[in-house]
Amino acid sequence: MKQKLALFLAILGWIAVILQFYLMMESRTISRLESVIRFFSYFTILTNMILAISFSIQTFKKETIRILTPITVYITIVGLVYQILLRHTWSPTGLQMIVDELLHSVIPGLAILYWYLYEDNKLNYHQIPKWLIFPLVYLFYILIRGYYSGFYPYPFVDVSKFGLNQVLVNSGLLIVLFILFCALFIWIKKLKSKARK
Repeated sequence: MKQKLALFLAILGWIAVILQFYLMMESRTISRLESVIRFFSYFTILTNMILAISFSIQTFKKETIRILTPITVYITIVGLVYQILLRHTWSPTGLQMIVDELLHSVIPGLAILYWYLYEDNKLNYHQIPKWLIFPLVYLFYILIRGYYSGFYPYPFVDVSKFGLNQVLVNSGLLIVLFILFCALFIWIKKLKSKARK
């Protein structure tokens, strides 16, 4: 069941990412190169790709991949931020609506379920700084590229709209959210481990 669910998640992840790329290319109003760069500038896309790759690998392994918890934290934040901050900003229809729900609702939900059922790696709070490297590198990337290109993938990091100070505050709050969810997942895992003893 573990590997079947991993395969299902991997397939869903690849389908969602590929379809989103297709839809973005079909509806682009800018150059193809810029569209590709922007596509890979979304945390949602990068996280779903990491998830798809990781669960593809998991399909062929009995032991749980070591980065399951940070991946689950990332995809949880993707879903949470979308539901709270971004869902009201647009109303996709048709295939775009299906892909949107896969990327932001279905896959995050299934990933959390998989994590809860099968995470068996030892987790400690001192691992949190390592797990923050990806979101921090991503944040620096979009701010630097946004400064030169004028494109910010998410409204809450749009320096041209809110100013650098407010964006740094917004970014700081997101990093705190990452830390809290990392700690929460570790706490749940430790609680679950104690309950089994």
